[in-house]
Amino acid sequence: MTVTALDAIDIPSFESKLAILDTALSPGLFARINAEVAALIETERSYLLTHKKGGTVAYSTLRERAPALVGHYLSKDLRQIVSRIVGLELSPTPLHDESSCSVLFYEKPGDHINWNYDHNFYRGRHFTVLIPVVNRGRDGGLSAACLLARQRGREVEIATPPNRMIVFEGAKVRHKVTPIGEGERRAVWSMTYCTDPRNSAVQGVARRVKDTAFFGLRSLWT
Repeated sequence: MTVTALDAIDIPSFESKLAILDTALSPGLFARINAEVAALIETERSYLLTHKKGGTVAYSTLRERAPALVGHYLSKDLRQIVSRIVGLELSPTPLHDESSCSVLFYEKPGDHINWNYDHNFYRGRHFTVLIPVVNRGRDGGLSAACLLARQRGREVEIATPPNRMIVFEGAKVRHKVTPIGEGERRAVWSMTYCTDPRNSAVQGVARRVKDTAFFGLRSLWT
């Protein structure tokens, strides 16, 4: 198996629309993913006042430069695990959606993303999967940046050590990442799956406009 064996997983509850697996990938696969992420030197930097500051590597770039990462996003093994967690049959979101599979970098002081939802631009339900690849603080531990989610009216901090999997329904779980500090670095592999990846013309336009915040104006033509 390229990911943690399905029959060996204690499937967590998805009652709150968010679930965590402490070990997402086998050691060998995680090492390969880590090496590919380390080679992604150039990132798209974006800054939206009071909302987001950070770097992103888009799906189109990953398809050219990170074959192991993209291959495992598309793999039956990973899709089955996420489907079991949410209790629904899922498919990858389309190639032209730059957020389908991306890497998010928080590497300059103050990089963060404020409270947001992962809006759904598809006919089916839409789920986000995060696997931290790097989370390094100045002292050798984890960075000061925290993933927070609003659950049952309160803020919940979700630890993000490398190789943990966080699965949530982004359109229903509000979340944020607090600012990273000097000399710290986080790199997070982000993926999306959907029960029905078709969309209307209006949803398609809205998705392209959203992607410009992360990937620039080229997203308008994807």
